[in-house]
Amino acid sequence: MVQHQTCVLLKAKMTLMTCLRYRFATLQRLMGKVDKRNTRSPEDVRRWLGVSIASDPQHPSQTVVQATKRDPKSRFIYIYAENARDQLNITRSSLTQILTYHQVMPIYLEFMLVFGAQSDPRDLRFSGFREQNMMKAPTRGPAIPDLGRSGRHFQMSYNLKGVSFKTKNDDNIRLNEWSIRQAAIYHQFDIVFGTTLWIITKGRLDLQQRYKELTGPDGRSEDKSFDTLEACFRSSLAAHDMFGHWATEDWRWYIRWLEDVIDAESAMAIYGPRGPGHAHREYRPYHIQDLQIWQDKTNEAIMVLESNVEVLGALRRFYNSLLQHADFPEALKANCKDDLATFTVQLDEIISDFQMQASRAKLLANIISDRRELVVQHLQGQAAERTEQLNRNLEREAIVMRIVTIVTLLYLPATFVSTFFGTDIIKYQDQRDGGGIPGEGTFAPVAMKRWLQVTLPLTALTLCAAWATYRYTDTSRQRPGDSWTATAVTKGSPEAEDLRHRTNNLSGKKPLWYSAWTVIWTALPSRISPRIPWGKAPTLPFHTKHKGVRETGQP
Repeated sequence: MVQHQTCVLLKAKMTLMTCLRYRFATLQRLMGKVDKRNTRSPEDVRRWLGVSIASDPQHPSQTVVQATKRDPKSRFIYIYAENARDQLNITRSSLTQILTYHQVMPIYLEFMLVFGAQSDPRDLRFSGFREQNMMKAPTRGPAIPDLGRSGRHFQMSYNLKGVSFKTKNDDNIRLNEWSIRQAAIYHQFDIVFGTTLWIITKGRLDLQQRYKELTGPDGRSEDKSFDTLEACFRSSLAAHDMFGHWATEDWRWYIRWLEDVIDAESAMAIYGPRGPGHAHREYRPYHIQDLQIWQDKTNEAIMVLESNVEVLGALRRFYNSLLQHADFPEALKANCKDDLATFTVQLDEIISDFQMQASRAKLLANIISDRRELVVQHLQGQAAERTEQLNRNLEREAIVMRIVTIVTLLYLPATFVSTFFGTDIIKYQDQRDGGGIPGEGTFAPVAMKRWLQVTLPLTALTLCAAWATYRYTDTSRQRPGDSWTATAVTKGSPEAEDLRHRTNNLSGKKPLWYSAWTVIWTALPSRISPRIPWGKAPTLPFHTKHKGVRETGQP
């Protein structure tokens, strides 16, 4: 059952390519014949496989399945879809016939389940290598010599992932489209008759074309020879090697594209000038999201590359173990030892290529992480710059408000006194009673003298109160006893007395308005004597020497 969770597969289009090889000694070269066919129904599959179903003459209620065709030396079954995210072009009935007829290991279905109709690639993190060894004599599997099946064989299932370029955007490099595509591979080899079976599941037909080129007229003779057991084994190694090379293609250019995109997105975070007078990029939170997306893509590439390394490493270990396996034919050990050594070297080269690209991708992931942190710092710096600008604006506003306050303090007493003297409570002259002409004013020195006697002390008193309040607030803010680090002191020592003095000062703090009023009330009697005649201006209550903030340790 394939993709039963997503959809019911309706199409029944599967490519079956049966390779029948013959050698003509008179031409001193290998010639071959390839039979291929696209089957579109379960009946076509049975007819192509040579399977017939009839009733048992002795037991009419039972059916008998008969196979009339011998298995070819090499059979290549390619199950594909129109694209990597479309449903497979095969029905459940056809797939069941194929897997049952060839006795395919059930685990291969796990590798096929990653395909099917889907909007986004899924199960990219799934990978594995599974093998089944049935080479021991007597046979453990069904032995049917007439079909070319000895019952002694080994089979394996694994998957590889490659990357391919889809579309290019000339305006924006980040809009280029790449796709990571999977291929599920099943292989079975009979160690007596040399019959080989391949079942490949993949989106599109690219791997089928590669296999046709491998075994076609332009292929190497050792890759398409099936006349002996050793030749069949060598051709199977060539197919594995071809699948490995397919998986390595375009990874270099995919990582190069990721590097170019990251440089375009975040290069200004490093090389862009900062500070006043320089044009620089203003970063936003979505820039961090973009970098996180590209880091996820890079980590995905690392995961895929490392999974390919693990799968090919398991494939290499499996074939190396055949030389030490007691049930593996001695003829293959002796005649194919060099071929296995060459195959191992080729797999090592492919694995090294994957490891190099994985290291390159890991370095890119670290670069993205560092640049994301740098963008975060730029965002914090931009926030600090905005805060600093706001503070400068507030400072200018505070200066303006202080000027307004000083002007208000200067004019408030005079305004109050003038308003008070303008009422009928106090009246110094009457223009009509004094014989003056209505509409003409006269100067009253007494009124001016009383106005000055009241206004100037009241203005001085207002300024003194404002100054005392400011100094007290500033002194309280800068007082060293407001905060200190607790240390061990000896009782009776100067440090202990100073600590007690600070504690008393903190505990005896009064509200700001109370302290300001106390300063004014204690300073006013000493500066303004009640015996001073009104004709003499009072002395303003300013200190004759500076009484600023007391330094630490000074009385």
